Amino acid sequence: MSTSAEPTELPQPLDSAPASMPQVVDQVALARLYGEPLFSMPSDLYIPPDALEVFLEAFEGPLDLLLYLIRKQNFNILDIPMAGVTRQYLSYVDEIREHNLELAAEYLLMAAMLIEIKSRMLLPPKKVAEGEEAEDPRAELVRRLLEYEQMKLASMQLAEIPQFGRDFLKAQVYIEQSLQPRFPDVSLDELQAAWRDILKRAQLVQHHKISREELSVREHMSIVLRTLQGRKFVEFEHLFDPSRGTPVLVVTFIALLELAKETLIEITQAEAFAPIYVRLAFTPN
Repeated sequence: MSTSAEPTELPQPLDSAPASMPQVVDQVALARLYGEPLFSMPSDLYIPPDALEVFLEAFEGPLDLLLYLIRKQNFNILDIPMAGVTRQYLSYVDEIREHNLELAAEYLLMAAMLIEIKSRMLLPPKKVAEGEEAEDPRAELVRRLLEYEQMKLASMQLAEIPQFGRDFLKAQVYIEQSLQPRFPDVSLDELQAAWRDILKRAQLVQHHKISREELSVREHMSIVLRTLQGRKFVEFEHLFDPSRGTPVLVVTFIALLELAKETLIEITQAEAFAPIYVRLAFTPN
């Protein structure tokens, strides 16, 4: 007498029960499509050849691929087994030729070089002078691989250095704070206008007297500094004495310019067209 297990009924959705959905399931569903289980692959399912293409390694050129094959199998780069490396290299080139002919062109050039080196190694070495070693056909390739590896390691080290805009950003905070009031700078035109006014007043009070006086700019620089000593501000025109004549006014003006050039005094004004003031640029102890 044979016994059989009773079929397991699937719970039906409360809202609807599709007529095509099987009521009895005795195997595990392969997948679900729009909520319905699939127990076998559809016969009309088409999967494009490139749909499941996976690239495990991305190479930047023939030397990169060749170096990868050598390092992956722990080959001595100074003694490359050309037969095995060439075979693996050509298998990779055959794969990329099926998809990208332009990319395969530079790889084919390296493949031709590998085949040439392999052929030269099969031939007897050329005769050389006594005491000299025969030239290794792989020497040029080894040199190029070592240089490429050094550059690749250097580029990786440079890429690990934190870069502005990629790894960090510069914090910029603008704080408008000033302990001392800052007055606007005096323009050159306003300074010239003030100087012309002083010359006009000097011409009104000057006397026609012929004399020769040696004037020192340094001496008048000291006079200006003594005048400003202990005073917060001095009006520009108060530093000049029109009664002493134009030569003294000129030397005093040059002394002011020299002091401003040496940043010993500051020439300021509160606003445009306002009176010009002079003060010491430093505070004495």
